[in-house]
Amino acid sequence: MTPPPLLLAAHGTTDQAGVDAFAALAERVGKLAAADGTRVAGGFIELSAPALRDAVSSLVNGHPAAMVAVPLMLSAAGHAKGDIPAALARESSRHPGLTWTYARPLGPHPDLISLLDKRVAAVGGSTPPAVLLVGRGSTDPDANADVVKTARLLWEGRDYPLAETAFVSLARPDVPEGLDRCRLLGARRIVVARYFLFPGVLPDRVAEQAARYAAAHPELDVAVAGVLGDCDELADVVVERYREALAGDIRMNCDTCLYRIPLPHHEHRHGAAQAPHHHPHDPA
Repeated sequence: MTPPPLLLAAHGTTDQAGVDAFAALAERVGKLAAADGTRVAGGFIELSAPALRDAVSSLVNGHPAAMVAVPLMLSAAGHAKGDIPAALARESSRHPGLTWTYARPLGPHPDLISLLDKRVAAVGGSTPPAVLLVGRGSTDPDANADVVKTARLLWEGRDYPLAETAFVSLARPDVPEGLDRCRLLGARRIVVARYFLFPGVLPDRVAEQAARYAAAHPELDVAVAGVLGDCDELADVVVERYREALAGDIRMNCDTCLYRIPLPHHEHRHGAAQAPHHHPHDPA
């Protein structure tokens, strides 16, 4: 029996390097999944091509059936909880009979944490540096907590003198505040680990902010690590998420989801219906 197709669902970017890295990963996952006959396609919900609807059409090919969608997100925030499911619902309306199994986001995952360690080591020098892990940032506390958890897991069992967390948007501490925390804790060599899948506007912003901070603090040695990027480790995690979805083993973290419990200052979102943002290019 032919396994259900695998759809890679990403947000989109105006950065061509990010688009290219996504395409390279989709090709890598396709080769990996082809071993058991699984077809793979990937698309973006906005900002760049290929559009998600085109990827779905290529997999449907006139015969709507069951598919597995893997969100290319490192944590479950608004895009994973609302925007991608809304996009999948639009595709079901376009292709009557099409059904979905929705996998969980990619992180935190031990293989991605090991990959972060490799990215830090590539720029960190011979002595373990202090690490500032910088995530995207969200209005969803659970998503931000995942980044903090990742930083702690990165620190555990490794020789970093410390590992702090920062965010480039929507949450604090921001990058300069995170670097300040490292400095005040005694760090003189700091690697800024960008917790992003692909190149893009936000990872570039992290690097720019780190460079400005370093220029203002010449007593510090500040380096910026590469993003996770297209690689075998990331492709393996994608396929793992696909397979656990097929097996019905989708262990979403719902205990601290702001839509399920009334978190402080987020009580108005408890039980609220999802309201994904408007996509004027795709009005279906």
